[in-house]
Amino acid sequence: MYFFLSITHLFSFFFQEVGRKICGNEKLKLFCFYFVVNFDHFQILRAIGKGSFGKVCIVQKRDTEKMYAMKYMNKQQCIERDEVRNVFRELEILQEIEHVFLVNLWYSFQDEEDMFMVVDLLLGGDLRYHLQQNVQFTEETVKLYICEMALALDYLRSQHIIHRDVKPDNILLDEQGHAHLTDFNIATIIRDGEKATALAGTKPYMAPEIFHSFLNGGTGYSFEVDWWSLGVMAYELLRGWRPYDIHSSNPVESLIQLFSTVSVQYSSVWSKEIVALLRKLLTVNPEHRFSSLTDVQTSAYLSNVIWDDVCEKKVEPGFVPNKGRLHCDPTFELEEMILESRPLHKKKKRLAKNKSRDNSKDSSQSENDYLQECLETIQQDFEKGLLFT
Repeated sequence: MYFFLSITHLFSFFFQEVGRKICGNEKLKLFCFYFVVNFDHFQILRAIGKGSFGKVCIVQKRDTEKMYAMKYMNKQQCIERDEVRNVFRELEILQEIEHVFLVNLWYSFQDEEDMFMVVDLLLGGDLRYHLQQNVQFTEETVKLYICEMALALDYLRSQHIIHRDVKPDNILLDEQGHAHLTDFNIATIIRDGEKATALAGTKPYMAPEIFHSFLNGGTGYSFEVDWWSLGVMAYELLRGWRPYDIHSSNPVESLIQLFSTVSVQYSSVWSKEIVALLRKLLTVNPEHRFSSLTDVQTSAYLSNVIWDDVCEKKVEPGFVPNKGRLHCDPTFELEEMILESRPLHKKKKRLAKNKSRDNSKDSSQSENDYLQECLETIQQDFEKGLLFT
């Protein structure tokens, strides 16, 4: 007997499974949303960004008129690029966390074509954009970023989460200039005593032990890798380039040698206190690296920080984005409107046409078998807890 299971039905299982897990948590009742919130509840305003397999646009919820950022990912492309596990891992992580210096999830849903995550809208742009705009970040400005990210990473550690991709591209500023960590696409969860082993991250920001673990089959790595990335990012914001000349094309073998032979050069105009902090964050041996909030709080550079004020956003940022402009590449909107074959603003009409067409023809057995196999594998991993590796 032939039975066709559409992409939508296959993905629905996982949205419902995650929903069942979290709806029992009183704090997370808000996230039992897939059954009541959908694409029609939002007005699409404009595209503001894109990643390897997803795009981001500004939306407004029609009933409350509140503005959000909406990340959307095409299901078929996720399957073709073997990214489905990453999507569900990110979704499950985001539904379990909330912090003042994270980009937090509000809603999640799907339709026939895409999966959607609706998150905080931060209009100050990411730090990569501001670096490309030749913004000169002062020590005081970077000091606050370090503090805010230290609080975020400390919270993630309390939730057993390694972000694995801390970099300027993933730090968004709000309109006041405060920093927020985003993009949990390659984050992972490790329990007490466990180690991560996968080669994951962006090479110029990846800690040495990640490469060692991959090449030598070592014991793995833990939360310390995010603090190394924080050190690389802080150095780059201050100097305009990274402490090590590493690119995505560099072989892993050469990187291990580089860390053992090349010394980081610190600017002579920097204060000795910030240099001391950066040295501790960029310590090659993770056992000696600053890798917790308690560690950085012992730094002379941060000795005068009132941490409660930082957490409550009472410390005024040294750099405030211009409120009169949108801090993103304007070509994102042009690409969505002109080049995108399936633009989001025409989705409702397109889906209606697709439904009418699909009702008049049968789908092939081969497509069904392929999709069924992909999603059955993911279901097995989901039930075994293997999505977090």
